[in-house]
Amino acid sequence: QVQLVESGGGLVQAGGSLRLSCTASGRDFSTYTMAWFRQAPGKEREFVAGISWPGGSTYYADSVKGRFTISRDNAKNTVYLQMNNLKPEDTAVYYCAARAGVVYTTQTRYNYWGQGTQVTVSS
Repeated sequence: QVQLVESGGGLVQAGGSLRLSCTASGRDFSTYTMAWFRQAPGKEREFVAGISWPGGSTYYADSVKGRFTISRDNAKNTVYLQMNNLKPEDTAVYYCAARAGVVYTTQTRYNYWGQGTQVTVSS
């Protein structure tokens, strides 16, 4: 079992930056693929970024490429999402997710989820 807790959300102006963190408890964190999803009001939950185990390959949605960076610190059981040049359309609840195996962009492939953290970008 893996428990995930996100932090770092907040209110930021367009063009600003935030760094989200997701800390995992439970064993074998370093062997899990980690991902960030987001859900805006009235919209489906969508894939944002993923980082694989063991190679650490990263994957991004087209809408965030060049602006967001996903990374992980296995010693701290933590995955990060650095978000730069934020836009109002990035406003959403951001969720951390984990699974064993490769990165998928489909939320149903992920076994473990955090409670979410709100990111609001004002124009």
